[in-house]
Amino acid sequence: MRVSVFSTKPYDREFLGGANGSGEHDLLFLEPRLTPQTARLAEGSDAVCVFVNDDLGEEVLGRLAEVGVRVVALRAAGFNNVDLAAARRIGLTVVRVPEYSPHAVAEHTVGLILALNRKIHRAYNRVREHNFALTGLLGFDLHGRTVGIVGTGRIGVCVAQIMTGFGCRVLASDPKQSEAAIAAGAEYVPLERLLAESHIVTLHCPLTTDTRHLIDADRIALLREGVMLVNTGRGSLIDTRAVIDGLKSGRIGYLGLDVYEEETDLFFEDLSDRVLGDDDFARLTTFPNVLITGHQAFFTEDGLHSIAATTVANLTAVERSGPDGVTGPARVC
Repeated sequence: MRVSVFSTKPYDREFLGGANGSGEHDLLFLEPRLTPQTARLAEGSDAVCVFVNDDLGEEVLGRLAEVGVRVVALRAAGFNNVDLAAARRIGLTVVRVPEYSPHAVAEHTVGLILALNRKIHRAYNRVREHNFALTGLLGFDLHGRTVGIVGTGRIGVCVAQIMTGFGCRVLASDPKQSEAAIAAGAEYVPLERLLAESHIVTLHCPLTTDTRHLIDADRIALLREGVMLVNTGRGSLIDTRAVIDGLKSGRIGYLGLDVYEEETDLFFEDLSDRVLGDDDFARLTTFPNVLITGHQAFFTEDGLHSIAATTVANLTAVERSGPDGVTGPARVC
């Protein structure tokens, strides 16, 4: 198939090109994000390959179908940016990468926890200025603390395994309990109890209508004073302005983000020569107890190899057997 690859970065060319080493598919790498204005670039393609910040709303899907596209291949696990009802109505096949390297995201999560706790980001800057004072860098032992994991898919389970290795008590909340999480030592409790008892709360659930702003003002009020909140899932799992209020009041003592509610026009781009117009993001960066990374938790060699391999395999399966060629969680609709 001819495939238009939107939101292309150099690493996409490297890993997707490697996975398509036999040249089975004709990959057309495009730097722009997929929007109503750029959808026409896919004219002549059988499929589009898209990422987390590409627009796959009804208007874009309609325009893709008009120019002959019949397959949308997500090179990500989440599909909250896809209007699935419109895709079904139009007759587009949507496939994704349901899992790649859960260890990549889990390890990044723990990296944020360690950096926030021991103020490593602040210590790094101090030492570069030859300031070796320890005042303001006080941390706490993870051993014996309670970690609350919201969402126990493969990533959440990996986090549970790592945190029990530190000697933490692990609480979990998920509509569907995982035997692997229980085997790792997690105890399932209602979300409200998890929020109230945890020293660290980390989010690993998908973004749905039910989980949007899962952490809002009401739930922030349930948190333990000075809690550490980490989100490496999807930005809209938290209400940014409510979290800012929580930081100001001290209810949230530490905040680690790899995703952001309004990240579409920020992340994956070099904006170092511009003034950011997002006041909420700018406010977050002023807090010394906030650490933000630019949606890089997935970004390991292992993760990118797996994403590329699954994406190309999905395209091949659809090409050879039609929409029914992809089964199980890899097929969204």
